[in-house]
Amino acid sequence: MEDSVNFKEGLEVAWVNFMTFLPKALMFAIILVAGYYLAKLLAKLLDRALERIGFDNMVERGGIKKALARSKYDASDLLSKLLFYTAFLFVLQLAFGVFGHNPVSDLLTRMVAFLPSLFVAVIIVIIASAIGAGVRDILKSTLGGMSYGNFLANAASTAIIVLGVFAALSHVGIAPAIVNGLFYGLLAVVCGSAIIAIGGGGIAPMRAEWERALGKVRKEAPRVAEQAASKGPQTVQAKVQEWKELATHPADGGGNAPGRIITP
Repeated sequence: MEDSVNFKEGLEVAWVNFMTFLPKALMFAIILVAGYYLAKLLAKLLDRALERIGFDNMVERGGIKKALARSKYDASDLLSKLLFYTAFLFVLQLAFGVFGHNPVSDLLTRMVAFLPSLFVAVIIVIIASAIGAGVRDILKSTLGGMSYGNFLANAASTAIIVLGVFAALSHVGIAPAIVNGLFYGLLAVVCGSAIIAIGGGGIAPMRAEWERALGKVRKEAPRVAEQAASKGPQTVQAKVQEWKELATHPADGGGNAPGRIITP
């Protein structure tokens, strides 16, 4: 008799728990499905907006095209997918919150807090690459006829991109001690090499090299001034006009290139 009573009480407890869990499960499913399609819609809208303003054509000039050459995505697709996963993690956090405090919600909270920083870091790298490409093109156009023009153009572009990468890593906060150590180590290598080359028995050779370099600069200074005066303003205006045309009339007409995957 006592066993039958305990069995009946167990069934009642199980039924109560099931009826308590069922509304939460239904709410979880509704939030998950609705949030998934909402995140997908936001990603599509961002991708179309970026393509309409010619974002892909502008950033691909900064070396991003080479980095994504073997990928099925371009720069706008990458940002739209980051937005999708960020929004969907918010949805998951809200959905699991229906069940109250749990370890999954804590994990999702940490991931949600990290993704916006990753999104901004990607934008920093893309913008730095685009700026580096623009600076390189302008310097090559104005100083391309000089013996050191291409070197200065590539060096300036590389320096801008490297600074952008370090800024992105610093913003994300991935191993800041290592990132800062690498940055200061790079500066130490450059400064140390200069100190050793100039001070460690290299004063006389460096003096000769500096005199030779200064002589070349003085010799080519009139040509640089003439070329900068004749081509500099036109080059800058041409680049500005080119970027305006890319922004107002993208190569793909604001549509999607064939064979690309833009939906998450």
